[in-house]
Amino acid sequence: MVTMTRGLLIVDVQQDFTEGGALAVEGGNEVAARTAELLEMTTGFYPMVFASRDWHRPMPDLNGGHFAAPGFDPDFLATWPVHCVQGTRGAEFHPELLPKLRERLGRFTEVLKGNGQPDYSAFQGRPSYGSLDAGLDHGLAGELERRNIDALDVVGLATDYCVYQSTLDALRLPALREVRVITDLCAGVSPTTVGRSLDDLRKMGAQLITSSQR
Repeated sequence: MVTMTRGLLIVDVQQDFTEGGALAVEGGNEVAARTAELLEMTTGFYPMVFASRDWHRPMPDLNGGHFAAPGFDPDFLATWPVHCVQGTRGAEFHPELLPKLRERLGRFTEVLKGNGQPDYSAFQGRPSYGSLDAGLDHGLAGELERRNIDALDVVGLATDYCVYQSTLDALRLPALREVRVITDLCAGVSPTTVGRSLDDLRKMGAQLITSSQR
């Protein structure tokens, strides 16, 4: 049996993407709570945990057209309401998740994305100077390679957008021999697009599992 070094990627489990936030995904609070439980139960299973955050510039910066312009309604495809603005409560990790990430200092790396542009994938993340145990000056792909991670589990929000794009980018990395999406630790915007996204990821080579199969 081939031994792999498995990392965990937590995508955008932030307050603005959970119930009560500016761009809430139904089931987001449950994903945050259950992801926190996963971290508590898997102290030795994941030698490294990576967590991305949307980190957008405040208005009037539209972040490369990601925010809907004043006077225009967002189309929820390419343009969105203002969300996850740098330094605001909505941009912070969910309060149930944050303590579990802090417990892993030294074995946790943060990735900030969307600083002035419409990033969806965690692999588009930029250096996060001054943030929680962060500083990816070579990007997430380089950090996985530096840490000798050759298998990756993906969870987070939203299944049909940032989880989907992050998983696609992970599947393109030659160094990763296995990429799995833990589907019950994700929540999406629309059942139709969630189903389409998961089918696409399966066809591209991702394994779709539940937390009980992990």
